[in-house]
Amino acid sequence: MKSKLIYKYPKTLLNKGTGFLAGYSHTLNPYAGCSFGCSYCYVRQMPVSFRGEEWGTWVDIKKGAAELLRKELTKAKSKGKVTIFMSSSTDPYQPIEYREEITRSLLEVMVEVPPDFLFVQTRSPLVQRDIDLFLRFKDRVRISMTIETDREEIRKHFTPGAPPITGRLKALQLLAEAGVPTQAAIAPVLPSSEEFPATLAEVVDRVCVDDYFMGDGSGGKRTRNLGIDSLYERLGLEEWYNPAAWRIVYDRLKGVFSDDQVYVSQEGFAP
Repeated sequence: MKSKLIYKYPKTLLNKGTGFLAGYSHTLNPYAGCSFGCSYCYVRQMPVSFRGEEWGTWVDIKKGAAELLRKELTKAKSKGKVTIFMSSSTDPYQPIEYREEITRSLLEVMVEVPPDFLFVQTRSPLVQRDIDLFLRFKDRVRISMTIETDREEIRKHFTPGAPPITGRLKALQLLAEAGVPTQAAIAPVLPSSEEFPATLAEVVDRVCVDDYFMGDGSGGKRTRNLGIDSLYERLGLEEWYNPAAWRIVYDRLKGVFSDDQVYVSQEGFAP
């Protein structure tokens, strides 16, 4: 399903980091809306999505974003330390980025006017396109790739519009080989195989585990309101939808990764 594309000129780009992202001075969203339209996305329950159209069916493209960011970032840096989380309510590398390159234009600005730290959260292999820019941040950047499961049939049930798992793993491998700091974000935890940790260990040396109950900003309430539990019931996977399910994956990870390589929820996304 194609998303409706709307060009807009935003008045602001940098927003204050709050709640789950309170450790950041700012959040930065190159787009509003997200064509991946993942079934469990907590943003479906946030004001940005309250516009009478289904989440995943529309994307606002922020024109003039680079020029605006240059002004806002310069001003923010004059006031103190600047740490940026990109993105909190959209994927910076959703399909329209192939054509529009808004995210890349923002990275080019941040290379020239560098924040103290930039955290990039995505589930798209397109992120590998910008390795040349990430390398210029040196250790002031981390790319976090969402890989909720290693089971493609599970991925198709929960996020049919998102990129395949194999492409994400390959992108992580290329980023790591280039020397870009990375992590795999198992967020939210979806049903996975016992081999999942070993698969991740081939491409990353840092993982973060999160679930709906810790990570949707409302103790799981936003996710419950989406009725996501009915999907688990339909698939016969109810044991994976409860506040303790993340421990299944966490314990498996600890059999492959060391203690200092495994993070839980908020600490894994902190600057």
